Amino acid sequence: MTQQKGFTTTLLHADRLRKPEFGALHQPIHTAVTWGFDDVQDLVNVFQNKAKGFAYSRQGNPTTAALESKITMMEKGIATVSFSTGMAAIMATVFALVKEGSHIIASSFLFGNSRSVLTTFTEMGLDISFVDATSVENVKAACKPNTCMVFAETIANPATQIADLQAIGDLCEEKGLIYVVDNTMTSPYIFTPYDVKASLVVNSLTKYIGGHGNALGGAVTDTGLYNWANYSGIAEVLRQQIKPELLGITQIRKRGLRDGGGTLAPEAAHNLSVGAETLALRLERSCGNAMALAEYLDSHPLVDKVYYPGLPDHPQHELSKKLFRLHGGLMSFALKDGVDVFAFLNNLEVVIKSSNLGDTRTLSIPVAQTIFFELGPERRAEMGIPEGMIRLSVGIEDREDLLNDFKKAFDAIS
Repeated sequence: MTQQKGFTTTLLHADRLRKPEFGALHQPIHTAVTWGFDDVQDLVNVFQNKAKGFAYSRQGNPTTAALESKITMMEKGIATVSFSTGMAAIMATVFALVKEGSHIIASSFLFGNSRSVLTTFTEMGLDISFVDATSVENVKAACKPNTCMVFAETIANPATQIADLQAIGDLCEEKGLIYVVDNTMTSPYIFTPYDVKASLVVNSLTKYIGGHGNALGGAVTDTGLYNWANYSGIAEVLRQQIKPELLGITQIRKRGLRDGGGTLAPEAAHNLSVGAETLALRLERSCGNAMALAEYLDSHPLVDKVYYPGLPDHPQHELSKKLFRLHGGLMSFALKDGVDVFAFLNNLEVVIKSSNLGDTRTLSIPVAQTIFFELGPERRAEMGIPEGMIRLSVGIEDREDLLNDFKKAFDAIS
C-alpha cells in the first residue's frame, strides 16, 4: 500500500502494516508492565532516548504506540502521546510546557472541565486570560510579553461557538506562540487543525474517535509546525538528546505522562483503536441526523433557540462551511420559558439521558444543572448558556426513530 489511500482505508489497514505477530489484523493487547533486555546497554539507550523501545508501561507500550500511530496519521502530525482521558492530556500539556511567570490565552467558551482545570492553574499562580475566541482581535488584545500559549476548541460544547481558527493560527505563527487546538468536537475526520497552523492537537479519544462509549482515553499530537528549538520552556537535558522537532512532544511524554501518571491502559487503547476504524462512517450518519434534528427543532413552537453550526442563522455558519467537512454531531437547544426541561427529557425514550458525547447512541443532558453547574449563573451567561439549555450528542439511530421520539416528547408536555 505505497500509494496514499483514503481516510478509512488507511485506518483499517494501519495495524496490519505494522506487522503484528502471526499476521494479526489488529495490534495485540500487551498487558506487560515492564520489559526485559538481554543487554543492559539497550535498556540504557531507551532511557536516554538514544533508541526506540519500551522500558516501563507508564509512558507507553506497543498497544498504545499503535493507537498513537493511527492518531498521528489522522491529524497529519509527526508524533502523538496518549493518555487515560482527554482531561489528562490537557492537564499534562500545560503541566509539561508552561513555566512559572508565563501567560496563556484561552477561549472563554471552553468545555466546563477544561475551564475548571485552567482555573485551578490560575489558583496556583499561572496567568490565564479567557477571551471570546470567535474573533482573533480578542486574542490579539489579550497578548502580553510573557504570553506563550493560546488554547482554543474547534466547536464549543455546548453552545457551538466556532473559534476564529485560521486567523488565530496566523497570529500565533507571527508571534511564535504555541497554538493548542482541542479537536474533540470535530475529530480529525471533520477537521485537521494542522491546516490552521496548530502546534498541538488535543483529542478526547473517549468521544468520536473511540465512538462506542466503552473506553476512556485522550491524546496530544504534535503537528511539526512549531519551532521547539526556540521555546525556552524545554528542559536542557532533552535538548541534548532529542531532535529539535520532537522536543515538545517528548517533554509532554516525559513530564506530562511519565511524571503525571495519566497512562492509557492497553485494553482501552485496543478498544479505541478498533472504534476509530469506523469514525468516518459514524460521523457521516450522526452529522446527518443532527442536521435533521436541528431543522425540526428550529421550527418547533416550544423551542426558543437551536445552537447548531449547520443552520444558516448560526453566527459562524459560513466559517463552519469553510473549515469543516461536516457541521458536527453535537447540538443544543433551549426550550421556551415555562417549559419543564426535566419533564421533556423524561418523555424521551430512544434518546438516553447521559453525560457523555460522541457515542453511537443519541445522548441528552440539561446543561446548566449538570456539566456547567459548578461555574455558576454568571459564568454560564458569559458562555452563552441559558438555564433551559439541553445538549444533544446525536447518534447513528434511524433518523425517523429520532424525530418521532422528539415529536412524542413534545406532544406529552403540550
